[in-house]
Amino acid sequence: MALNDHRHMTGLSRREALQIGYSGLLGVGLPSVLAGRAAAGVAQPSHSRSPKTILIVFLTGAASHHDTFDMKPDAPREIRGEFNPIATSAPGVEICEHLPHLAARAHKYALVRTLSHSDNNHLMSTHHVLTGNLQPGAFFDKVASRDDWPCYSSALSYLRPRNDGIPSGVNLPYYLVEGPLTWPGQHAGFLGAKYDPWQIVGDPQKSDFRVDALTLAGGMTASRLGNRRALLGELDRQRRGMDETAQSRRLSDEQELAFSILTSSRLAEAFKLDMEPAAVRDRYGRHTTGQSLLLGRRLVEVGVPIVQVNIGRVQNWDSHGDIFPTLKGRLLPPLDQGVAALLDDLEALGKLDDTLVMMLGEFGRTPKLNAGNGRDHWGPCFFGLFAGAGVRGGQVIGKSDPIGAYPVTTAYSPNDVGATVYHLLGIPPEAEVRDRLGRPVQLNRGTPIGPLFTGALA
Repeated sequence: MALNDHRHMTGLSRREALQIGYSGLLGVGLPSVLAGRAAAGVAQPSHSRSPKTILIVFLTGAASHHDTFDMKPDAPREIRGEFNPIATSAPGVEICEHLPHLAARAHKYALVRTLSHSDNNHLMSTHHVLTGNLQPGAFFDKVASRDDWPCYSSALSYLRPRNDGIPSGVNLPYYLVEGPLTWPGQHAGFLGAKYDPWQIVGDPQKSDFRVDALTLAGGMTASRLGNRRALLGELDRQRRGMDETAQSRRLSDEQELAFSILTSSRLAEAFKLDMEPAAVRDRYGRHTTGQSLLLGRRLVEVGVPIVQVNIGRVQNWDSHGDIFPTLKGRLLPPLDQGVAALLDDLEALGKLDDTLVMMLGEFGRTPKLNAGNGRDHWGPCFFGLFAGAGVRGGQVIGKSDPIGAYPVTTAYSPNDVGATVYHLLGIPPEAEVRDRLGRPVQLNRGTPIGPLFTGALA
């Protein structure tokens, strides 16, 4: 038998196998995020506390604090707006009348009313909030680049790499991009593409929702995948003597993670929302917001350490005009229903103590209504809602001035939000990562928001 006619256990000749190549042999469409997640060689932090899970509810476009969680009923009409505050389950705490479910659960979360920074641009501010750092070389509408700081899950992946088929981060259901603008803060930045979180794009409320990265190609069974893996191994052994470069080793790591993810039943099951009882899905709401939050909860259950649920596309909450009918009719009801169900479920499942739920946007809105009966961008003062992971519920942290323009008590920056996230992940503040030139840089320089927690942060 001629050398090139030798046939392997999969039924392919050696020539055919080499012609098909690695990508064809895999037979799957995994995103580039999988590429080369080899161990970074960075020592894990030695913290006595067990790392927590983070679920970020990101209000894309920035919700108005005046009309939700920091209302000003005694201010003039052009400041206070059209909505009224209602009492909550936390004594003395009031929020918007169109958030009744969250009002009934105020004892489960804390409100920070003095988040603050100096930016009024969506892209720059999003980067700041989702990385805990100012965007390098920031200017108006500076798009994402590999000079940016890494988002939280990317830093976690770099500092605490894993190869068990569970990604360090999943973002859903929208990829934050509009025309030529890709929002910074949703990538690994200077750490490189191999540390990017998964980006799931698809509406979980739709009956045909599926995640292609977890679906085998047509006709491909787990058994056949195993056969192809055997052939890949044989090809690897043949090539190893010819090429021992770092690139070939990276490709091997990529293959291992691809197979691990594709055969990870835990992760695949998380995306099967039809396995949830109809009553549970109804509680979250049969809308994109509710079902996305339910999917976020299921990903937390299977061990994804950081999940980000984007509530709408890039400017969903960017209410420059007709803000009150937009909030009342489209935005607040599904958010209220979905987040309330999320908090209830995490508590019932015994997961809330180990999961930080963090809801915020990239900034607030202007105190004074504009000519279009809307509110414009406002970075100096905005809110964040925090629950679980040791957060002491039923409290308000910080106070803004009578028109909600500036903090009158301690202001907390997105750097402090980042420090809080990293602390709960078990990453010390002095942790270092390497920039694109290989230089060590301190990951975060904020201070954890201590009043959120019962007792001092350890």
